[in-house]
Amino acid sequence: MLRRLTLTAAASLAVLSAAAPGAAAATAPIPLPLLQDVLRSAEEKAADSTADEVADTRDRLTVTTAETGNRAANGTYELECGPTGGTHPEAQSACARLEELAKENGDPFAPVPQDRMCTHQHGGPATARVTGTWNGRTVDAKFNQGNGCEISRWRQMEPVLPSVR
Repeated sequence: MLRRLTLTAAASLAVLSAAAPGAAAATAPIPLPLLQDVLRSAEEKAADSTADEVADTRDRLTVTTAETGNRAANGTYELECGPTGGTHPEAQSACARLEELAKENGDPFAPVPQDRMCTHQHGGPATARVTGTWNGRTVDAKFNQGNGCEISRWRQMEPVLPSVR
């Protein structure tokens, strides 16, 4: 059995060597990188990961609004805070509002509790969705104008969310 296995391996090697003659001829040793290059590469990676960690502490939100009664306010905007940036039309004041809400220790993205009594009024068809990262945690919140509690929640988030008509 061992002899058959050895013969099969030798025959396979002969066939492969004949099919790809360049593959069998590659007997030169593979050059290894110099130690200085390896160390420099490790230092660069460490510096890059530190920069990534700093960038990851920023608040980054995507705000999508529809049917607000203001065509200019409908759409998708990027909001970055710390430093302020993105495509949000009122980025500076939106970041300032989020900072105020953070100091209040509340969660402006939390949904209205199910057991809350809300007035039965309809504020319109406006909807919004906010996704991303805020204060180091993931956000995926939906907003509407379906009742008094939702209207109040929306207004609390202005100017992150646009004023509705």
